[in-house]
Amino acid sequence: MRWIGALVVLISMTVGGFEWSRRLTLRSKQIRELTTALQMFEAEVMFGHTPLKDVTTKLSATLSKPVARIFSEFSARLTAGNIEAKTAWEESLNKHWTETSMKAKEKEALLQFGQTLGQHGRFEQQKYIQLTLTHLKAEEIDAREEQQKYERMAKSLGFLGGLLAIIVMI
Repeated sequence: MRWIGALVVLISMTVGGFEWSRRLTLRSKQIRELTTALQMFEAEVMFGHTPLKDVTTKLSATLSKPVARIFSEFSARLTAGNIEAKTAWEESLNKHWTETSMKAKEKEALLQFGQTLGQHGRFEQQKYIQLTLTHLKAEEIDAREEQQKYERMAKSLGFLGGLLAIIVMI
């Protein structure tokens, strides 16, 4: 019976380490996806003259979850009624942010971007998109460095932490 408990502790701690590692990987992937989405957003606004809700509907169809959910929710809120774009963006981010692996810095950059949605002309909007892209690219570099630094350690720490817990229990 003791061995079964020890095995359960080892497996659960190892899974925890692998989950931590997965979240590190997902963070950089999701930031890259957001960067791509904003570049597509910029192209649609600048060259396609596409309305905001149509752009976000297209983006939500091309992106993967959970980033797609943010844009889908934003599009649905814009379509549903009389709501300012910045309010719809903020509510969409707040609703789906916990599903992502991103940190508060990325959220802050996106919230600042949302404050400008629908407030300015195309060229001013392009400047804000570029500013947000700059912030996200810096965060992506940080996320990659963090991933390289801690990914293997997280996996090893989960397994070794499980072994330590077993040794302490015995």
